[in-house]
Amino acid sequence: MLEAGHWLYVAGANGVGKTSLLRMVCGLAPVEAGQIFWNDQPIQTQRDAYRQDLCYLGHLNALQESMTVNENLVFTAALGGVAPEPGQIDSVLTHFGVRGRGAQLVRHLSQGQKRRVALSRLALSQARLWVLDEPFVAMDEAGVRMLADLIAAHLAKGGLTVLTSHQVVPIGNIAPQMLELRA
Repeated sequence: MLEAGHWLYVAGANGVGKTSLLRMVCGLAPVEAGQIFWNDQPIQTQRDAYRQDLCYLGHLNALQESMTVNENLVFTAALGGVAPEPGQIDSVLTHFGVRGRGAQLVRHLSQGQKRRVALSRLALSQARLWVLDEPFVAMDEAGVRMLADLIAAHLAKGGLTVLTSHQVVPIGNIAPQMLELRA
């Protein structure tokens, strides 16, 4: 059981099922045995409420290449039931090191910039549970630290995070619960 303010680090070699497990936690893949609970109820019995409490970022950035950065962020925030306040997106983009890119089409960004835009959704999200599959991929050292600090702030507010990573990254002063998958 993962409690508020804590995080779960899912480790293991490539191909052992880390991404599959995260997809099950998100309700995106069937669970072969057992159930996944949220607020003491199976997630299948509360799909809408669970999805409002969930922010999932997978391997892919899930950005529409033909839309601007701002359009992408407004759209994904709306899916989470959030309407960003004026200036909030600019502030988040500045924090994530992609200041001034809001009107730019996503297809014109570098891979690192796309990753920063995708991760900036976390700062706009009000979800209690963040499920992050390899969130530090394509991030430079400053980006890794910034994201670790954002996750630590989320945990400090009582949020939860489940993540996979091939990089060992400290998240604040909170030790993770570890789950190592093996073939």
